[in-house]
Amino acid sequence: MMRILSLNVGLPREVTWQGKLVTTGIFKEPVNGPVMLRALNLDGDQQADLTVHGGVDKAVYAYPSEHYSYWRTELPGVDLPWSMFGENFTTEGLFEETVYIGDRFRIGETEVIVTEPRMPCYKLGIKFGRADIIKRFLASLRTGFYFAVAREGMVSAGDAVEFIGRDQQEISVADIIRLYAFERRDVKGLRRAIGVEALPESWKGYFQHQLEKQLT
Repeated sequence: MMRILSLNVGLPREVTWQGKLVTTGIFKEPVNGPVMLRALNLDGDQQADLTVHGGVDKAVYAYPSEHYSYWRTELPGVDLPWSMFGENFTTEGLFEETVYIGDRFRIGETEVIVTEPRMPCYKLGIKFGRADIIKRFLASLRTGFYFAVAREGMVSAGDAVEFIGRDQQEISVADIIRLYAFERRDVKGLRRAIGVEALPESWKGYFQHQLEKQLT
């Protein structure tokens, strides 16, 4: 069964990191009851730096609950409540290897589309209080993924996640992570990724650049 275990929101706050004042929206808390999901975010949720977070393609961030057991082993003694990774949806039954770019799901009253994996930035280091989490997060391939909102509506913790469709061009979230971080010389994979309609243009541009480097 695929479902939302925890629905988490939070507003940007100022924190001190390495002697500097930083504004971040990564601190989120679980909420009870239905919340309105709109084209850009959930009610009660905002992103601090809209140049790299949020927007139509990254309206909602989902993170598999199953990954928490991995991180409890990797980070013994660290408290890891739901929303620790800054996710809006802590999910059950969805994985990077089996969720594909362009997959469409019905959740509560809404419909969402998978767009891209989450790439970690230094604010994940702020949340964990350790800079090494950024490289470890990417290397783990346990990044979670973003949704765009195809139909607005109310969502709640406990809602089922119903698969309703997939793009003909199949490339998984995990494929995108591997091409970005580990398999940049995979010409066939790069071409496949560029052809995925639902993949944001910023990713296609990056992969096109990598492809041109391999072909010249």
